[in-house]
Amino acid sequence: MEDILLIQAIERFLDGTMLPAEKVYFEQLRKNTPEIDQMVVEHSMFLAQINALADRQQFKQALHHAHQKLMEKGEINEGTAMDTRGKIVMLWNRYKKVTAIAASVAGAIAIITSAMFAYFSPAVNVSQLQQLSKDIEVIKRNQQVQGSLINEVKSKLPENARLISGGTGFLIDTKGYLVTNAHVLRGSGAIVVNNKGQEFTASIVKIDPAVDLAILKINDKDYQPLKYLPYSIAKKSGDLGEEIFTLGYPRNEIVYTQGYLSAKTGFDGDTLSTQIQMNSNPGNSGGPVLNKKGEVIGILSTRQTHADGITFAIKSKNVFSLVNHLNTEDAVKSSAKIKLPLKSYIANNNREEQVKKMEDCVFLVKAYNN
Repeated sequence: MEDILLIQAIERFLDGTMLPAEKVYFEQLRKNTPEIDQMVVEHSMFLAQINALADRQQFKQALHHAHQKLMEKGEINEGTAMDTRGKIVMLWNRYKKVTAIAASVAGAIAIITSAMFAYFSPAVNVSQLQQLSKDIEVIKRNQQVQGSLINEVKSKLPENARLISGGTGFLIDTKGYLVTNAHVLRGSGAIVVNNKGQEFTASIVKIDPAVDLAILKINDKDYQPLKYLPYSIAKKSGDLGEEIFTLGYPRNEIVYTQGYLSAKTGFDGDTLSTQIQMNSNPGNSGGPVLNKKGEVIGILSTRQTHADGITFAIKSKNVFSLVNHLNTEDAVKSSAKIKLPLKSYIANNNREEQVKKMEDCVFLVKAYNN
């Protein structure tokens, strides 16, 4: 019941129906409670997906009505003897599946429409095609911002599943094992998305809420294992003032952020984590924190929202403890044991080269409930 009331409060906050005093209280609650702040961001993304899907349906209906009007006026036909004008409908029917990918449909349709107009202009009513092209351009502008959200859930997400949380994860074994935060995986299952937008199904192997770490395993037939991981997992957390950087998904594309190690303990003296000076957002949770040698020294965790730029990272040595515990379980076969990378192959590379070699190893993580 409390979850339902919280979701209702979030919806009223997002649609602007909260009373002023209630809004002030809720904004303060977001600042003091990172989990609620993350829920607001995720619910906003979910509503954006719904709006994008509605726009796509309206787009299809607009095309259907335009098609019907052209047929009624005799400008096109669908008979067996298809003339030049009927080819427009044939081409659209052949390529209409592209509309499932909202991020690319607008550009593709605009190009196809321009090409058809140039080729068929002697036979088709020019004003009608110009109007149709204008309608498509309006839809294009509305969908460009939200199009990538549809791509996230179009294929691998189970039917009737609902996205409830998300963050970042990175490979710790070439066989498809990833580490992320435990609080990122609040659902019953997960999908992961690479920097090229490809989705993969994943299973939750191990969760340790006490350390806020979890291990996922990509079990998708479309996944191609890497030959090696370019970075290593370090057993030491680093030195004060040491320059660090991370890759993560605070939005629907991979983002680079840099900072420095500012304290050897985490929030309120927590010895399992360290404090770093770095701007981050909820989507960065679970991302790798690396030093200039390309060694992972930590995993980003819940940020302290009331202090700008202060973030906490779980020490990488905790990954060794979690993996060792998992590998010693009787149910784990020797061939399935996790082998952590112990050598960095990017230690002597400049930062741009380090990032390029790491991008394929860092994933967007989306947790869902069926």
